[in-house]
Amino acid sequence: MTTGKPLHLVLLWHMHQPDFRDAATGDYRLPWVYLHALKDYTDMAAHLERHPTVRAVVNFVPILLDQIEDYSDQFASGRLRDPLLRALAGDQPGTTSPEERALILDRCFRAHHEKMVDPFPAYRRLLDLFRFVDELGGDSLDYLSSQYYADLLTWYHLAWTGETIRRSRPEVVQLMSKGQGFSLDDRRLLLAVIGDTVRDVLPRWRRLAQRGQIELSSTPHYHPLAPLLLDFSAAREAQPDAPLPRAAHYPGGAERLADHLHSAIDSHRRRFGVEPAGLWPAEGAVSDAFLRLLPAHGIRWTATGAAVLANSLAASAPLPPANEWLYRGYRLSGSDLVGFFRDDHLSDLIGFEYSRWTGDAAAAAFVGELERIAAAAPESTTPLVSVILDGENAWEYYPYNGFYFLDGLYSALAAHPAIRTMTYSEHLAAVSPAAHENLDHVVAGSWVYGNLSTWIGDHDKNAAWDLLCEAKRCFDLVTRSGQLDAAELELATRQLAVCEGSDWTWWFGDYNPPASVMAMDQVYRANLSHLYRLLELEPPSSLDTPVSRGGTVGESTGAMRRAS
Repeated sequence: MTTGKPLHLVLLWHMHQPDFRDAATGDYRLPWVYLHALKDYTDMAAHLERHPTVRAVVNFVPILLDQIEDYSDQFASGRLRDPLLRALAGDQPGTTSPEERALILDRCFRAHHEKMVDPFPAYRRLLDLFRFVDELGGDSLDYLSSQYYADLLTWYHLAWTGETIRRSRPEVVQLMSKGQGFSLDDRRLLLAVIGDTVRDVLPRWRRLAQRGQIELSSTPHYHPLAPLLLDFSAAREAQPDAPLPRAAHYPGGAERLADHLHSAIDSHRRRFGVEPAGLWPAEGAVSDAFLRLLPAHGIRWTATGAAVLANSLAASAPLPPANEWLYRGYRLSGSDLVGFFRDDHLSDLIGFEYSRWTGDAAAAAFVGELERIAAAAPESTTPLVSVILDGENAWEYYPYNGFYFLDGLYSALAAHPAIRTMTYSEHLAAVSPAAHENLDHVVAGSWVYGNLSTWIGDHDKNAAWDLLCEAKRCFDLVTRSGQLDAAELELATRQLAVCEGSDWTWWFGDYNPPASVMAMDQVYRANLSHLYRLLELEPPSSLDTPVSRGGTVGESTGAMRRAS
């Protein structure tokens, strides 16, 4: 390994899931929070524990933390509100009701088949059997036994265990070796592993932060798309011809965004003992109006995609090569807030490309990319490279949940004489404010294409915004009338925040499998309907009709790969 020129690297792993709870019952509509806790949040913590000299920034969206804590409470009390977990713990799965059987069959093949089903012959056999029986049509599925459902539930959860869990919990290896005929005791043994793992997620990350290895950052509480909450016309800064919703703007967006920010900071303080110094905006979406809000909330740094910076710099002059403008921080919008910008190429190599490589080869290639950036840096400068992506969705596409890639990457970074991993707060502490250039105007955009088209600008996305705007106008009328008492107002406000999350409009689009779009469409409309009921209003008939106009139901892998 050559020494080379110095380079500073910030790895920012972003952890997020929207609120999947049925607001009326508290039951979970989708299982992705506890499944990612079992597989990804655990493995990602374990890799950093194994490599204590590697630094990173880890961003937890507060609504995800709320749900992890909720699951922890469920396991502690034994009162499970996730139907899949209830089925796993049940005496004879699949015998309770036709709805339970349909749920198990619908959910328990939602995984990346090549990496999470095919490697396990017993699990693959269950899938083949389902396909054979399903093709017969009629009532053929009724011939599947309770043992079939028990084995399917068990294998689904075994496939979602993280690689580090498999290497540290002999119970998991024991169950995988058994392969079939899982008993109630077997399933309860697995349930105990899941409960132990989920309950330990937040303490593990808290310990990593307390020893200074990671910096924990936050996001506005329910992950709202901030620039659009403030002004729909922000979408036209990067795309002047973008179609907009019928509504002129989201009513009271600035006040609502401030609520999300206050709540996020309170959440961070309560859970981690300090206020966050940094904020990863939902989807890296920024605008001047949004950035001007952050310093007043104590936020010292934020980050977004390189395309946002390119759009902002190109507004005044043709861009030179990226090594002359990307690998540094900028003071934003005339304040002391410092913005950092994602290297999209490097981040997307991890998110989309390296899953097809061997772990060691991918790690070596990534380090080689960093060495080339360092070699091309202007003299007397140390590039600061930001690699930012979801810390949860890419790994199911890797063999062994990315174990060999992440272990190889962290080992190579720890041993490299010229590459230093760090956090953004460490960088800010090491340099003077004058080291950052001014960026007086930011063209509104996100980490996806540098614009906001993933959340607004086509029929379905705009229709979803219009439904939300109408619900917000009703919310304002009812709450200003004084009809709700304090407790009722709190419930309605919380439900409004759920509906304001950016995930709902993200899912509308032909880049997602139709089955997943339909599922999220249903959840979104159910959330809006519950908001109306909390306001003591009848939900409008428009919420009975799917927002999405596209496609037929197809195979869904469940936890889709976000644009990263």
